Amino acid sequence: MTAPVPADVLSRLKSVLGEGGWSQDPDRLAPKLLEWRDRWRGTTPLLVLPKTTADVAAIVGICFEAGVAITPQGGNTGLVGGQIPQGEVLLSTERMRAIREIDVDDEVIVVEAGATLAAVHEAAAEVRRRFPIGLASEGTATVGGVISTNAGGTQVLRYGMARNLVLGLEAVLPNGEIWQGLKRLRKDNTGYDLKQLLIGAEGTLGVVTAAALKLFPLMASRAVAFAGVASPEAAIRLLARAKEETGGGVEAFEIMARQGIDFVLKNIPGARDPLAEAYPWYLLAEFGSGEPGASEAAMERFLERGLEDGLIQDAVVAQTDAQAKAIWNLRENQSPAQKTEGATWKHDVAVPVSQVTTFLREADAIVRAVVPDARIVAFGHIGDGNIHYDVLRPDGGVDAEHSARRDAGSRQVHDLVARLGGSISAEHGLGAMKTEEARRYKSPVEIAALVAIRNALDPKRIMNPRVLF
Repeated sequence: MTAPVPADVLSRLKSVLGEGGWSQDPDRLAPKLLEWRDRWRGTTPLLVLPKTTADVAAIVGICFEAGVAITPQGGNTGLVGGQIPQGEVLLSTERMRAIREIDVDDEVIVVEAGATLAAVHEAAAEVRRRFPIGLASEGTATVGGVISTNAGGTQVLRYGMARNLVLGLEAVLPNGEIWQGLKRLRKDNTGYDLKQLLIGAEGTLGVVTAAALKLFPLMASRAVAFAGVASPEAAIRLLARAKEETGGGVEAFEIMARQGIDFVLKNIPGARDPLAEAYPWYLLAEFGSGEPGASEAAMERFLERGLEDGLIQDAVVAQTDAQAKAIWNLRENQSPAQKTEGATWKHDVAVPVSQVTTFLREADAIVRAVVPDARIVAFGHIGDGNIHYDVLRPDGGVDAEHSARRDAGSRQVHDLVARLGGSISAEHGLGAMKTEEARRYKSPVEIAALVAIRNALDPKRIMNPRVLF
């Protein structure tokens, strides 16, 4: 737990922010101190609610001078606990939501950190552009959180992670100084790239206050299909075909095990199975093209060939936007559908695509040796090797017993990931959950370099002090 914040510091923060800029109301604080799965609960002496970058600079400057720790928070959709304070001042960007500028010539949108992904999508659509990060939580997830965790989503295969989509940043550094880095250049080869240090830093090197994000033209054609397959091996063979068939136009290529589909059908109202029969695994494929009709034609060729040679068992293609949304809901509700099923070991891992099948086979064996009747939900972005591998307690099992086995079981899964050349955190970050565990998988040389960077920018370690090295 962080040391208590002196009363005079709290008074100074309240004074500089004025009415509406802070809160100590327990009802106001409650939703910000609870992780949405109820795994982490936090405490804070003060919620600060800056409205401008100057407000953020004032907050951070006061805290830096006093050596008081800060936890930044966006939409509180994080899954590794990094946004939940444990006694630190809680800085929420919820009032910093402005869309500052959209420039079609530069294909850029400049937004403040508290703007939601959904708001960015809506603003881009108004000028016939799009920002290609899509998350199930996009109505709540904020730009600042997406950048600070280097979020991925379903379209990484084509567009990359958040760091690939940021042209410039504005941020308040740990000493309270404002860095104006809101460039919109595709090329700027003038030394160290400070924005890339801040992206994925989980609020440890400063507070992102605004970002210049890349925009892309709307697709003239789009095709979404849902297919039953026998195995992950078949899915990987189909991934290569999809890339060839579209010339690189694969927007998303997702895999889901039947167990996850069963949970969605059981626990999400209105969900239905698009296929008449059940299959061990499912693919969700989306193709996009700037040419009218091209995606639909490519999808038809792709599915026909897969059905002919037996890689695809059955498939359906969305004929309307509503049908496409219903198919995507099966994927996006994989995690929410687990919430009522009891204790879960969550893994957000990445391995090389060539190692996905090995990972799934060996991870299943590891888990079954520990919990023979565990219900395993594997799903994710097979196109980039990111698998969400969730291990639920046996049906009728005891939550406490399953949770007690989590650390030992997850350690074995993560050791397997490391042996396969992978990462124990593909897109969620390290947060409070994985920071210490990550030391097991990073070399002393790498950790020393990371610590040196942090010490240089935040010598008092006031920014999200429980997170990263």
